[in-house]
Amino acid sequence: MTVKLLLAKGLRKAAQRIDHRDSKRVAEPRDCPICGYHGAFEPFGVVPRPDAMCPNCNALERHRQFKLMLDSVDLPRPGSSLLHFAPEAAITRLVRPRCEKYVTADLMRDDVDLNINIEAIDLPDRSFDCVICSHVLEHVNDVVALDELHRILKPGGIALLMVPIVEGWETSYEDSTVTEERARLLHFGQRDHVRRYGRDFRERIRQAGFELREFVVEGADSVKYSIIPGIRIFIAGKPV
Repeated sequence: MTVKLLLAKGLRKAAQRIDHRDSKRVAEPRDCPICGYHGAFEPFGVVPRPDAMCPNCNALERHRQFKLMLDSVDLPRPGSSLLHFAPEAAITRLVRPRCEKYVTADLMRDDVDLNINIEAIDLPDRSFDCVICSHVLEHVNDVVALDELHRILKPGGIALLMVPIVEGWETSYEDSTVTEERARLLHFGQRDHVRRYGRDFRERIRQAGFELREFVVEGADSVKYSIIPGIRIFIAGKPV
């Protein structure tokens, strides 16, 4: 056997040993800032993400990040009115007590206050102080939806936006000819997504008339609370 073949065989065995060790890894204890749980988190997702879900309150990475944002930013402000699209129970529990008026909305669900289309929101101008829109815009015509969110916010109002984003891409990837569910899963990561966002998501927000800030959980805290490094909450403000 040649030296080259021996080397290749050795590298394969090393890779197998690494794979075996990774498959048997013991989850390190993490902290849930929502319920106070300390211990191992559980995998979650179609392609399971390790250490994703708190086993005590079922909070995922974006929910824990949202709690950390609430701890550091005064949003939503006490006594405000808030419209929450596609509400997730973990976030509802966090924001409802802060609001004087809390309204949930979705186009299809029957467990919300309003069945409305985010692309054509049947509400008057300047109706709410705050909007939460978490992992919705990648499903819809976001140009129209962002314009609608801007319209229904009062001057000085805030839209808290979360989307999956590929920070390595300058431009979002979308293709209107990709319509079948299997094709969308392949191209956009989920059967009902219509794009993958790149860094230009920020410009889309600004083009709707918003000013923009961002919240991200840094280094050690991303490990402590098991939050995907670099994921962001976009804090879009409607100018006064």
